[in-house]
Amino acid sequence: MKNTKQVTEKALDNKCPSCGAPIKFNPTVGKWKCEYCDSEFSLEEMQKYNNASNDKNNENSSESDVEEIDTTEYVSYKCQNCGAEIVADEHTAATFCVYCGNTAILKNKLSGEFKPNLIIPFKTDKSQAIKSFENISKGRPFVPKGFNHKENIEKIKGIYIPFWLYDVGVSGDVEYDAKKVTSWSRGNTHYTKTDIYKIFRAGSMKFSKIPVDGSTRFDNNIMNSIEPFNYDELIKYNHAYLSGFFAEKYDVDSDEAFKDAQTRALESGKEVMVDDSIGYSGKLVTNNTLSTTIDSKYYVLLPVWMVNVKYKDKMYIFAMNGQTGEFIGDIPLDKNKAILWGILMFIGMTLLVILISILVFYS
Repeated sequence: MKNTKQVTEKALDNKCPSCGAPIKFNPTVGKWKCEYCDSEFSLEEMQKYNNASNDKNNENSSESDVEEIDTTEYVSYKCQNCGAEIVADEHTAATFCVYCGNTAILKNKLSGEFKPNLIIPFKTDKSQAIKSFENISKGRPFVPKGFNHKENIEKIKGIYIPFWLYDVGVSGDVEYDAKKVTSWSRGNTHYTKTDIYKIFRAGSMKFSKIPVDGSTRFDNNIMNSIEPFNYDELIKYNHAYLSGFFAEKYDVDSDEAFKDAQTRALESGKEVMVDDSIGYSGKLVTNNTLSTTIDSKYYVLLPVWMVNVKYKDKMYIFAMNGQTGEFIGDIPLDKNKAILWGILMFIGMTLLVILISILVFYS
């Protein structure tokens, strides 16, 4: 049995200023919209009330209001709406109450070093994510039966994923061998001449907002595949944007995450310098002294729609960029369907050959 530690602080939520019902952020209108009285509010309007959006609840304190009883894997909170217990693991920063459905924003998970600098709010809603999930299997005859069942579709959830963004400077030099090939003909003889040059390039360059997934719970390949995000739409973080969505806090610190950003920056810097020489082929780098510096770093939350579908003891993960709508994922193959299709094709082709042979023989 797993222990828990009791949290004295209640989970934050957002209430409609007009009717007091739970209110969520609506990506399609870019405001907080009440599903009960249909009222809409901007962030400035929401901040006037005592909820997750106001300045007091968004102060960046390095101290947590958590009273630890045991060192454990799970934490319990009290729902602000109905008082029920909400249990979350150590990485969850926003979730829902299973009893009343109210958003539960776990402020102590988003304080101090875990307070995000910036956020990109969701721009797409769940209906768009569902449509993309349904469309991904269209035109694919071997998709398993029931893959798009309602129970799978309803699992789609919006999650704010923690990311580190780095502004990186790259400087140094690159030395490489390159070929220049010329060909000509005289009479019936064809000639080819290959000249080999040693090329040297030196310089510096800047890369802005290189993203690195800050959570080990999400596949880096999937997160990389739904890039890019439009970072021009990054805004100052506020707890209120989490209302209606799940959220995670990072468990990969900035120093560890920078290793991936550094690798990407160095590789891109090398490519820029090598590509700078035009008219050559067969370029081979022989010396590389490029190094990096961190000019700025940001801890941000980025919007992603996700669904996990289990098929034959394997989990298939699908993700959609909650800002741009870019959607990726693997489709499982129903081998029985594929085999049946192959048999039917073989029978069909055999019958066609027999029919053609009969027509030719009796014509």
